[in-house]
Amino acid sequence: MTAAPAPVPASATPVERLRASTRDWHDALEATPFASAMIAGTLPVERYVGQLAAYRVVLSALEGELARAVEPSADSVWSADLGKLPLIERDLAYFADLGTAPGSQAAEEAEAFAAEIRERAQESDLPALVGSLYVMEGSTLGALFLHPYVTAAYRLPGTDGVDYYTSGDRERWARLTARMNQALSGPEAQDRAVAAAHSAYRHIAAITGALSVDLSPPSPSPAPTPAR
Repeated sequence: MTAAPAPVPASATPVERLRASTRDWHDALEATPFASAMIAGTLPVERYVGQLAAYRVVLSALEGELARAVEPSADSVWSADLGKLPLIERDLAYFADLGTAPGSQAAEEAEAFAAEIRERAQESDLPALVGSLYVMEGSTLGALFLHPYVTAAYRLPGTDGVDYYTSGDRERWARLTARMNQALSGPEAQDRAVAAAHSAYRHIAAITGALSVDLSPPSPSPAPTPAR
């Protein structure tokens, strides 16, 4: 996919610019066979766990590099309490206890994304790390919509197996995006963040594409009743 940046007003905040310029990526990912199968309840559990395993590789690199960043502005964006890697670790441990191992379809794509993150960190490119963080953190907001389908498909009790998918929080997102806006105060920093966000979406599309291979078009199914 080639996603052209959408026009944004001159008064747009950095995060508003990120959102507008990556909207096409977001829409395209929602239309993938992986996402369609998840909503239909036909996604093999190994593919779901495979996505978690791929994101573990990515978040291990991203959160680790953000924690090691030495720029003063890094502390204004990232803090240890924001980490979501432990949530994915819990989800993977839950499925491992059930004897479900992740598929390896997306391993190579995840490693490529992680390698790019580490390269940006070596270049002390904090805005690029923020751009990747915007994509990964934003994906958990979409997961709030998807998690009832996952819970229903795999008959998961409570939040077992969906800790990561239930971690989106709009108040937290508002606080984090306020930090991002402050850190991306100059045009050059914003340009680097936007470029990195597009690259992050390309990697996520590659991960999702690998997890979509050979999935049959799902039959329509009713929406599950959200767990109470």
